[in-house]
Amino acid sequence: MKISDVRIRLVNKEDNKLKALASITIDDGFAVHDIKIIQGNEEVFIVMPSRKTADGQFKDVAHPINTETREMIKDAILKAYYEELENKP
Repeated sequence: MKISDVRIRLVNKEDNKLKALASITIDDGFAVHDIKIIQGNEEVFIVMPSRKTADGQFKDVAHPINTETREMIKDAILKAYYEELENKP
């Protein structure tokens, strides 16, 4: 599996923990949108797209099945995020 494209949309609210939204394309044939980049207490992390269930919980709509895939997606998204920050005017 190869992540063939990563797009970052920065969020411009200073007091918001949500820093950006990412979209990835896998193998030039499958896209996942609205992956959140969140500022945690010590570092930024990603949150896969989710929806709110009837009982008020959030369930992932799409997510990696194993740690290796999660790390590959996280690394690609955060690399693109930091590059976007460097290029921000």
